Amino acid sequence: MALFTFKGGVHPADGKELAKDSPIVTLKPQGDLVFPVSQHIGAPAVPVVKKGDEVLRGGLLAEAGGFVSAPVYSSVSGTVKGIERVLTATGGRVEAVVVESDGLFNEVEFEGCDDPFSLPREEIIKKIQTAGVVGMGGAGFPTHVKLSPKEPEKIEYIIANCAECEPYITADYRRMLEDGEKIVEGLRIVLSLFDNARGILAIEDNKPDCIAKMTELTKNDEKITVCKLETKYPQGGERQLIYATTKRAINSAMLPADAGCIVDNVETLINVYKAVRKGIPTINRVTTVSGDCVKNPGNFRVYMGTKYSELIEAAGGFKEDPKKVISGGPMMGFSMFDLDVPVTKTSSAVLAFSKDAVAEMAETACINCGRCVEVCPSRLVPSRLADYAENKDEETFVKWQGLECMECGCCSYVCPAKRPLKQAMGTMRKQALANKKKS
Repeated sequence: MALFTFKGGVHPADGKELAKDSPIVTLKPQGDLVFPVSQHIGAPAVPVVKKGDEVLRGGLLAEAGGFVSAPVYSSVSGTVKGIERVLTATGGRVEAVVVESDGLFNEVEFEGCDDPFSLPREEIIKKIQTAGVVGMGGAGFPTHVKLSPKEPEKIEYIIANCAECEPYITADYRRMLEDGEKIVEGLRIVLSLFDNARGILAIEDNKPDCIAKMTELTKNDEKITVCKLETKYPQGGERQLIYATTKRAINSAMLPADAGCIVDNVETLINVYKAVRKGIPTINRVTTVSGDCVKNPGNFRVYMGTKYSELIEAAGGFKEDPKKVISGGPMMGFSMFDLDVPVTKTSSAVLAFSKDAVAEMAETACINCGRCVEVCPSRLVPSRLADYAENKDEETFVKWQGLECMECGCCSYVCPAKRPLKQAMGTMRKQALANKKKS
């Protein structure tokens, strides 16, 4: 039986053996915790606390700043030290609430629901919105917005993104093995919002134990199927996942809902379950710490606001000074220059490497081999688009479908000339989108 997949893509060494067999360990934070009010796509949350206020674990720190926004909650009990502008993993500075933990972890009284399927659709979505659930695979799009399409009756597939195609990251893998029931329950809650939808658990075939577990958990559920995907990057990309599982294609001008689909990440579905069933807001997540520079790679249940430096310390520290540290995966993550930054809702991993392979590469002239065209999942001509980008020819870049680039990095990965194709296209794409928004 053929595996489900898409055209293009690459097969980088995945490095998952470093952390995949390490069970999830809960890491309790030390000292101050930092909660950025921008942990999602959309308007920043608005602080509702001030310096000197006492807060509890699960207490509201900042309320949503609009419909496309999400509230921020404290993951510890303690005292608000102030509201400051802080550095984030992406290198920017944003407003944040700083809380000094008292080490007691006293909680607010959470209101759970024994039978979420008896609740009206609007109330389920409200619970998800109130809990501050966002896309936790890295995108950070508020989940309640995603679950509120204009025509809900046209949604036919709820796809659980269990692919975890980025090298080194194993947080979702451990979640499936250790918290599979919560993932399935979260998927069932989302399915209850759409009368005509079926559920798909999309898992790459390099995770046979997860496929077996999820198949067992859903064997008596006629509305949910497990879809075995070919192991390939970027199999977990939203467009690629939709095409692989449903053979429906979308472009940059479309939303998944336009193809009758909604895609949610493993961590997101767990937080949907916690929000609706337990009444618990998004205050922690599982993050992978890995790379050849890390002494004891592993997966940690980390409290939001914890510093990356504490994650590294919990993994035994560095074997040697790393040449590169990345927040997220090596293909689409962000290089970091400071570990004194907080874990947020979208912090899937922190990776440390003894070599900076990209910095050591010497760029040469394009040899017109066409490898970038072969691997591009958006079926573009990256070498040509990069030329337009480097020459600041925005009009031609857009004409040649440059906005369809998803910045996955496949082209840069295979380029024998070591051209920074993804970086050039990404910069021009962002500029073109900004100009398009202005006009």
